[in-house]
Amino acid sequence: MRTGFILLAMIIIVALSALSFFISMKFLWILLALAPILIIGLMDAFQTKSAIKRNFPVLGRSRFVAEWLRPKVYQYFVESDTDGRPFSRLSRNIVYQRAKGVNDTTPFGTQLKVYDEGYEWMNHSISPVDAHELDEHPRVTVGGPYCKQPYSCSIFNVSAMSFGSLSKNAVMALNGGAAIGKFAHNTGEGGIAPYHDKFGGDLIYQVGTGYFGCRTKDGNFSPELFAERCKSDNVKMVEIKLSQGAKPGHGGILPAKKATPEIAKIRNIEPYKSVLSPPFHKAFNTPKGLLEFIQKCQELSGGKPIGFKLCVGHKSEFLAICKAMIATGIRPDFISVDGGEGGTGAAPLEFSNSVGTPAREGLAFVYNSLVGFDLKKDITLIAAGSIISGFDIFKAIALGADACYSARAMMMAVGCIQALECNHNTCPTGVATQDPKLVKGLDVTDKKVRVANYHKETVKSFVELMAAAGLDHPDKINRSQVYQRIDQHISKSFYKLYPYIPEGSLLNSDSYPRGWAQYMALADPESFRPKFDVVYIEED
Repeated sequence: MRTGFILLAMIIIVALSALSFFISMKFLWILLALAPILIIGLMDAFQTKSAIKRNFPVLGRSRFVAEWLRPKVYQYFVESDTDGRPFSRLSRNIVYQRAKGVNDTTPFGTQLKVYDEGYEWMNHSISPVDAHELDEHPRVTVGGPYCKQPYSCSIFNVSAMSFGSLSKNAVMALNGGAAIGKFAHNTGEGGIAPYHDKFGGDLIYQVGTGYFGCRTKDGNFSPELFAERCKSDNVKMVEIKLSQGAKPGHGGILPAKKATPEIAKIRNIEPYKSVLSPPFHKAFNTPKGLLEFIQKCQELSGGKPIGFKLCVGHKSEFLAICKAMIATGIRPDFISVDGGEGGTGAAPLEFSNSVGTPAREGLAFVYNSLVGFDLKKDITLIAAGSIISGFDIFKAIALGADACYSARAMMMAVGCIQALECNHNTCPTGVATQDPKLVKGLDVTDKKVRVANYHKETVKSFVELMAAAGLDHPDKINRSQVYQRIDQHISKSFYKLYPYIPEGSLLNSDSYPRGWAQYMALADPESFRPKFDVVYIEED
């Protein structure tokens, strides 16, 4: 059909040329100008894939132009400073301002509606602490009792984003910023690329279900390759990814065309051959198996901190892991808790919108579980899920986190404008694309400084908030210091919304807190599957 239209176009052009001998040049130019529109109209009228174009030739194409323009017009001319999604313009601006090192203050008072449901605030003290006397960059030591190489981790770090999802320039900018600001850069499950090593920034090596970088030819875990990867001095910790917030319980596939020789070498796969990342790990299939795998990785890494990342789903499954910790005596050095609101370059809509426990509920539950089993003292908690400001860090620590991750905010510091084109390889700022013409626009020398600036100013804002609350250390932050409005007339503290449970209360069935007995009965350290023969009892 396309060939036919080309022939038709040629015939029209020849016919117009012949007419030039009989009509004026002015009229001929008008005909030549209209010829492309006529050709497009004929193509639209005879094609069968689009009813709009067939019924309204040429004019129907304006719908697709409008669809392309809509998000851009909406973002810049329609949405208010507080309405944008996933991040409002207020949130985006604070990242850009801090990254560029310009004035990040706001005039004339808050734009937030402080009496609307969901509004949050922290309590300040009449007797605040002088922020200048506090540690300007609080850190937490990650490493349990048997860790041989504990790591002093910043309270704010780059969350998992793989090379392949991000461009090489974006990865280098993030790592360069991490090196300047002395915080950690999570590699994502795509393995350690040369760009992660470019500036020697501290790395958290993430190992997903595809075992990229430490993978045998048949897709299983390779102890030898893992040990080799962990020898690098800049690999400070290893994170085993069980699930991520944006698409928990979902595997992935690397298409053959994306498995370039460069990607194949990094991930230890065959070039130009599709690779499946299953939704589950092959190296273990039980809670005890997970802990034995963690212990194996601790030994293979030379005693570096080993932890795992998850988005909370069935509560009984995490409690089963806790039971397995008690039974085996094995502890992860850290646990990263992601939320269902977490970001990704591409995810099925149903998974992104409707699967996974949101970050706050998940974090509060994991913290309470570890306290209930008397395990928290040995395990560092890292929170992820829409962390962007100092107040976000404060809230996460109030719920039980020791440190935080951020992915999308760090992308904005690199230059992301929330164009929402991550899954099309058309990112206009060169952050989430592999198109060389777009990648070259991202200047690493400039952007790595911006990443470091954003990190520094955000941690500084957190320290100032902590001082305003009359606290001199993050360990003194708790759930009673943050409030959320339930409706116009009622507000409750996080202490009321996410109540603590007593230390060690899950070690004995006689002391289970209200609402926990059912989940504990379902939890089996020998299996991730809940004990479905247990009769369900509504306790809340």
